[in-house]
Amino acid sequence: MQPLEVEDLGVQPMADASPPKWHLAHTTWFFETFLLKPFQADYLPLDPRFEFLFNSYYNAVGEQFPRARRGQLSRPTVAEVMTYRRHVDAAMERLLDRGGSDEVLRRLVLGVNHEEQHQELLITDLKYAFGHNPLHPVHPAAIVQRKSPPAERLTFSERTGGLVEIGREAGAGTGRSSFAFDNETPRHRVWLEPYRLADRCVTAGEYLAFMADDGYRRPELWLADGWSWLQASGGAGVSAPLYWFEQEGEWWTYTLAGVQQVDPELPVCHLSGYEADAYARWADCRLPSEAEWEAAAEAAGADGAFLDEGVLHPVAQPAGALAALHGNLWEWTASAYGPYPGYRPPPGALGEYNGKFMANQLVLRGGSCATPRDHLRSSYRNFFYPPDRWQFTGVRLAQDV
Repeated sequence: MQPLEVEDLGVQPMADASPPKWHLAHTTWFFETFLLKPFQADYLPLDPRFEFLFNSYYNAVGEQFPRARRGQLSRPTVAEVMTYRRHVDAAMERLLDRGGSDEVLRRLVLGVNHEEQHQELLITDLKYAFGHNPLHPVHPAAIVQRKSPPAERLTFSERTGGLVEIGREAGAGTGRSSFAFDNETPRHRVWLEPYRLADRCVTAGEYLAFMADDGYRRPELWLADGWSWLQASGGAGVSAPLYWFEQEGEWWTYTLAGVQQVDPELPVCHLSGYEADAYARWADCRLPSEAEWEAAAEAAGADGAFLDEGVLHPVAQPAGALAALHGNLWEWTASAYGPYPGYRPPPGALGEYNGKFMANQLVLRGGSCATPRDHLRSSYRNFFYPPDRWQFTGVRLAQDV
């Protein structure tokens, strides 16, 4: 966990943001629960109580320690969690040395992808903790960005629509390159009307124009639930993206590299689904559907920022048609998160991984600057509730033809 301090690893600033220590323990628990216990007969848990403490939401496994109270767990200590990880790593090596069945390999690849998801969550959760600390701590590994050149004028690429295929085939193999989460399956056909998709995401400067035009005070721009969310924010004063604040007439934002003046040329990030939708209405556009996004992304390159680069903030997007569809920002879509036609969750506890969350959430596409580069593919479906904005979330506009 270098270069963080041990005090950083136990902080839980809100119910949705878990302490880094918990992420480390839970990803370890995943391998122990779904690989070692069922497939290694001589495996002995380091501490049987960890099954309860670090179970996230798998009811078929057993009860869980309440999510909102994870920050209260001063014990086990960070050192004990790292001992737990070493214990499970060693047992996993013994399991794999014996040769694994196809089911073991499938679960192993799922576990690796699960750990990568938590690598990203660890970054975004830590940013929420640091960003709400009056000292505004700096992540020692974050790269400070310099002022960006002017963004290209917003243009749109026209898509012909028609009958397209999206998603992935289920059971394509056990290898890393063929992996897909169950919610990406099955591959199926969707009819799309002709549409236009913006060649880049909305910039902070463009979003400032929305704010200057009273965008947060005009109910006609907001979904009913979004307007209610604004009113309910009360003392929280939602009138700008998360981490933004105004000082002496200038807008500033917290980044993991420290407090910086808002760069109008960079993509705006940390927007809720409601804010993204309101901006799209203000711009006389709309949010794309996830099928429109995926159809356009099938041949698009990975041009954005990824966790591998260490910037930990979206970067200026290059010129050209449909730039940076992968990386930089999770892009809100207008699509409700639900099952694809013919979807069936896996049997047993692993069926709870995605399927049971298919209600009341929106799909996001593309990955972000906190996502590992090789974790993504065009069919990848992320999902969050419309008020959520602690992830690196932004907006790419769409239009009807």
